[in-house]
Amino acid sequence: MTTNGRATDGTVTDGAVTDGVRSTGRRLAVDELIDDPKTRIIVCCGSGGVGKTTTAAALGLRAAERGRKVVVLTIDPARRLAQSMGLTELDNTPRVVKGVTGMEGAPLRGPDEDGGGGREGELHAMMLDMKRTFDEVVLAHAEPGRAKAIMENPFYQSLSAGFAGTQEYMAMEKLGQLRAEEWDLIVVDTPPSRSALDFLDAPNRLGSFLDGRVIRILTAPAKVGGRSAMRFLNAGMGLLTGTLGKIFGAQLLTDVQTFVSAMDSMFGGFRERADRTYQLLKAPGTAFLVVAAPERDALREAAYFVDRLAADRMPLAGLVLNRVHGTGAPQLTAERALAAAEALEENGSEHASPAAEVLAAGLLRLHAERMQIVGRERRTRDRFVSVYPDVPIVEVPALPGDVHDLDGLRAIGDRLNGAV
Repeated sequence: MTTNGRATDGTVTDGAVTDGVRSTGRRLAVDELIDDPKTRIIVCCGSGGVGKTTTAAALGLRAAERGRKVVVLTIDPARRLAQSMGLTELDNTPRVVKGVTGMEGAPLRGPDEDGGGGREGELHAMMLDMKRTFDEVVLAHAEPGRAKAIMENPFYQSLSAGFAGTQEYMAMEKLGQLRAEEWDLIVVDTPPSRSALDFLDAPNRLGSFLDGRVIRILTAPAKVGGRSAMRFLNAGMGLLTGTLGKIFGAQLLTDVQTFVSAMDSMFGGFRERADRTYQLLKAPGTAFLVVAAPERDALREAAYFVDRLAADRMPLAGLVLNRVHGTGAPQLTAERALAAAEALEENGSEHASPAAEVLAAGLLRLHAERMQIVGRERRTRDRFVSVYPDVPIVEVPALPGDVHDLDGLRAIGDRLNGAV
């Protein structure tokens, strides 16, 4: 349903002209998304090298400068987020980003404490520390003596440092913690691969590890004893991967038994919190943004994310198509530019010097190359739109250089909103 060309869900359907080509896809209205107080979580996902981290940072900055209290959580270990925000490092604690200013024309957020027109926004950033998050959970949900025993246990130390699936579950834990705090908006920057959505499986993976059958396998050898017990233990270890293989024999059995005994009262809480956060990701206040570049492989990955989110009934807000090339002379096709360049090179011009002719021919060839890129990107985009016509899209024109500071993020934010 549309009203004056705008869909009731905030997307634009009246087609936007880009480089002389009219897009028939729905346009994603980014400012409406981040201005909506009901939007509390935005999850950015996509393959590597498409500008996902920069997009997450730009969204966070734009939302903060439009009056919201924002935290950007990155699960990607790359340092680009910290660098672009002027921070020397990121860790498991939100760090305030300085230099955030109010944006002219931003919506008011209601009266502040002094009865004024609305408080200023804030921007914070952090990077998931898997082990520290696990330690925080143990300290928060176990009495001091038991927490100390758990954290000193060798099996726990291996599990919290790198066991398969731990990062995804801890991302769910941290997101749940942040959601319980006083943040207007949480922007999540996921890892640059298909594993970016593995945290959606965290509750089920955690359940398969912590359910009663697995615990019985881990504790049964102590009850049986002897070589048969060790054979039984080895069979049970087939369910586990990663760091468990580095620990052997009776010491492993002792460590595991101690860990299971100490953690037994916490198992239910782990699963319950993971399930609660999973349901939060499906709630109306969450929005997933798929980030891609106008390239075949990147849009193939984007299609995977769109399909996966649809299968899990996650709220997809739209696609951010990054680094789209444009031209200031869309009416001059690549063919016409090449023909003009060849004519200059072969016949020259009676109105220009030889040097000027060479320069003009070179510029025409550069324009032809740019138009070929523009055409290729447009065809790739249109193929995606033909398969996913209902996915709102915002195209972000390419910047001349990399983003290194807040001004660069602001420029990306303007492009996200279609202002450039």
